[in-house]
This record gives sequence, C-alpha cells and structure tokens, in this order.
Amino acid sequence: MQSQRAKINHLRGVPGYEIENVGLRNGIRFYRDTDVPGRCFQKETIDRLQIELRCCGNNNYRDWFEVQWISNRYLDFTTKEVKDRIRSNVDGRYLLDGVPFSCCNPGSPRPCLQYHLLDNNAHYNYEHQSEELNLYGRGCRQALVSYYMEMLNTIGPGVLSIIFIQVSVIASMRYLQTAVEGAMALENPEEESEGYLLEKSLKDSLVDLRAAVLGLLKIGPVGPVAEGGAADEEAGEKPAN
Repeated sequence: MQSQRAKINHLRGVPGYEIENVGLRNGIRFYRDTDVPGRCFQKETIDRLQIELRCCGNNNYRDWFEVQWISNRYLDFTTKEVKDRIRSNVDGRYLLDGVPFSCCNPGSPRPCLQYHLLDNNAHYNYEHQSEELNLYGRGCRQALVSYYMEMLNTIGPGVLSIIFIQVSVIASMRYLQTAVEGAMALENPEEESEGYLLEKSLKDSLVDLRAAVLGLLKIGPVGPVAEGGAADEEAGEKPAN
C-alpha cells in the first residue's frame, strides 16, 4: 500500500497526470451538456467510468456538489425549489448536494441515496457525518492511477520475458552459425567443432565496437583548411622546374 501511494505521489509531478486530472474535471463539468454537439458522449463516458472503476467524482463524491450536472432541459423553472437554488448561486447555476446514479454502490445494503446527502432530515435514520454512504468513496483520479499501475505491473514481466526469449534465440543462432562455419573449415566436416558468441574476449570486443562507432562518427575537416591541404598536395605533386 505504501509503495502504491509513493507511485501515485510521484506521478503527481508528471504532466500526464495533470492532464488526466484536468480531463476528469472537464468531463464532470460538461456532464450535463447532452444537447451540445460533440459533448453528448461526456455523460455516458463519465457514467461508464464511475461504474466500471467503482469511483465517484474526481477526488471524491463532493466534487459533484460544485458543478451543475443536471441540464436545464430537465429543470422546471416554475417551481420554487429550482428558483431558490438558482438565485442562491452567484453564477446562476443549479447546484445541489447530490450525485449521478453511477456513483451508487450496488453492494450497499441500503437503497441508493443520490440527493440531499448533507441533509440529515431528508432520510430516515441518516447521519451524513458518521454514516458510511452507499456511494463509491474513491475518486476516479485515484482509481485510474491504480488501474494503470496494475496494468504496468502485469505487462512488465511479460515484456521482460519476451526480451529474454529473443536474446536467447539470437545467442543460440549466433552459436550455431559459428559452429557451422568452424565445421566447414575443417578437413573432415564430420569432426566436432566448437561455436562461440564473440570472436575475442568481451573486453576486446567492446574496444573494437567503440573504435568502430568512433570511426563512423568521425568527420573530416571541411572548409578552407581542407581546401588548403588539397592545394598543398597538388603543389607537391608538380615536378620542379
């Protein structure tokens, strides 16, 4: 658990983590924009995310209290309750202490409480400060990070195994190649021949590799110096009078 938290804290300094954070906040903010072309998928995406990852909101379920997640299309502006909530907000938004249905935890024995979560009198035998809500308590940001970390932990050993197998195959093919070349060099091909991976020792092979790389990277002088050198060579080749 501590290692998982350390990984999450480390990822908070990564730009991708901040992009994920902003993306979740925007997704929640545009949840209600089902009438805007290009944003109709936001509601379905957020609902599926919360259901499949068993999470609610960005950090927790209270994130839904700060946004109007119900479209004006489904609000009756003639009722006193809607008018009072809109007037009580500076931005004229319809805010309420409620969450979408996708935040409800089906494993809870109590029927889901979506609305009036901060009002103890709105529900029978209910105390929001002490009772464990029947909502997902984990935020979706933490759920996503945990999901990706588990995926990396699962894929990592598989990738390392594939790399190990490939290296083993390459080494075996190299050994077979040198053994066949050695057998062909013998007068009697039926005699045993030994294969090898490196023609020289590891140290000598690294030295040769370094020299080859430096030779590829080496660039001759270009410009007036080179031209002057070529002129000197031509003058030296001319016979003396």
